[in-house]
Amino acid sequence: MEYTGPTIFELGENQALKQALSVFKPVESTLVGSGDDAAVIALGDPRFVVTTDTLVQDHDFRLDFSTGYDLGFKAVASNIADVAAMGARPIALTVAMVVTRDTTQAWLEDFARGLQAGLDELAPTAEIVGGDLAAGKQIVIAVAAHGELLAEPVLRSGAKVGDQVAIGGTLGKAAAGLALLMHEDRTLAASYPELVDVQLRPTPPIELALSVSEHATAMMDVSDSLALDANRMAKASEVGIDLHSSKLFGYQAVLELAAQSINSRGSAQVSEVDWVLYGGEDHSFLTTFPQDFVLPRGFKAVGEVVAAKEPVVLLDGKPLEIKGWDSVSS
Repeated sequence: MEYTGPTIFELGENQALKQALSVFKPVESTLVGSGDDAAVIALGDPRFVVTTDTLVQDHDFRLDFSTGYDLGFKAVASNIADVAAMGARPIALTVAMVVTRDTTQAWLEDFARGLQAGLDELAPTAEIVGGDLAAGKQIVIAVAAHGELLAEPVLRSGAKVGDQVAIGGTLGKAAAGLALLMHEDRTLAASYPELVDVQLRPTPPIELALSVSEHATAMMDVSDSLALDANRMAKASEVGIDLHSSKLFGYQAVLELAAQSINSRGSAQVSEVDWVLYGGEDHSFLTTFPQDFVLPRGFKAVGEVVAAKEPVVLLDGKPLEIKGWDSVSS
């Protein structure tokens, strides 16, 4: 998408923000929203959940295939998934941005529309309540999301031996979408729009996660990879997590054709198995439940929590290589 018209700097910060923020919708929990020195939020519980995440141009995203709308939507999704994984309902977000002198007002307004669209689809109880705008050499997006606890927080340290391990959401689709977008054959991505959409605008099942928060013993957002995030949970809970390859076949099957298409182009070979185990950004929910808990629709059992001398992630009883996205070294 090409953005034309005046730049943010030609309009000035106040006018640029006034035009862009007009798309945001208020929610009941916001007592004082954007426009004052700080926002004021009403809480039913004195405890609240807060998280933050940063997206950096040419490291976390590329403008040649991500529109402003995509990035707004993704910034919301990636943050509220962390809130929901704690068993909290998203209620407020702040957005701080660094933009370049070439960033157009049209791009900023498209970004704002993406933010609101993400809230409309994934967290209609939440509002963008403030933020900041600054200048720099590349675009940087920093979001802080706040949530209201529904009961006790669900920690990654609560997994117990004998628990079933389940996934709520998708695995490997975002990684497949990224591989398609990065391929030298630019027409390839058009053949798999669903996979590309998961990469550009992930849709974590927020309500599904919240619906099981009182039953889950541990839960976390899978942002960096199943292997890496399962390892984090295993370490926090001091257990072993044994994944079953037979339970992952379904996730792999829907990616097989895309992998074949990429591999047939003669470039570096990819694997749907690697996408499922080591791909990130689906923002699904890795969750453990008591063994006798009946999984609701939307969750799929993928393994079990086992006793171990030291924290470990296994695949069919054998140690699994721990790798995935590292935001500092990748």
